[in-house]
Amino acid sequence: MEEKLRQEPSDCIRIVLFGPESTGKTTLSRQLANHYNVSWVPEYMRIYLQNKWNTLREVCVYEDLIPIATGQMELENQAVKKEDKIVFCDTNLLEIKVYSEAYYNGSVPEIIRKFSQENTYDLYLLTYIDTPWTPDDLRDKPHQRQEMFLRFKKSLEENNCNYIILKGDSETRFKKAKTNIDQIINESK
Repeated sequence: MEEKLRQEPSDCIRIVLFGPESTGKTTLSRQLANHYNVSWVPEYMRIYLQNKWNTLREVCVYEDLIPIATGQMELENQAVKKEDKIVFCDTNLLEIKVYSEAYYNGSVPEIIRKFSQENTYDLYLLTYIDTPWTPDDLRDKPHQRQEMFLRFKKSLEENNCNYIILKGDSETRFKKAKTNIDQIINESK
């Protein structure tokens, strides 16, 4: 199991879109990947849970977290094998850990806790809650956006992650993200 949650070695720059639901992470992941002409890693949790909802009309349970984490890392590891420059991840294990803590009274599968700390990323783009709430089958915390944002921010600080907060409209967010990403690219040369 451990091998499935460990990052594949790579010289690829890894950028994570990170934050509460309905804050524009997927849209920005796609924009950035398109701009840099590279891969982006979709949020496996959304794929998994939407399929579960569509077929069984069931929501996430604690036992779903390991398969979700495994699927997320599988997608990320596939992407870094294809890319040699940069990969954008529309979530990671640390985000799964934050949601686990929020939904399951602080409980997190130990293997997710372990690899959420061991797997490393060059930059986290923490998306703020100033985007309109867009409901869907899976989103369920419209009145806890500030609380969730603070949970995400705290997790980055506790893990000494390199991050910036993205606020404003999509163009403002894109420009700030691009400036910071370009700096990382230039420093890595």
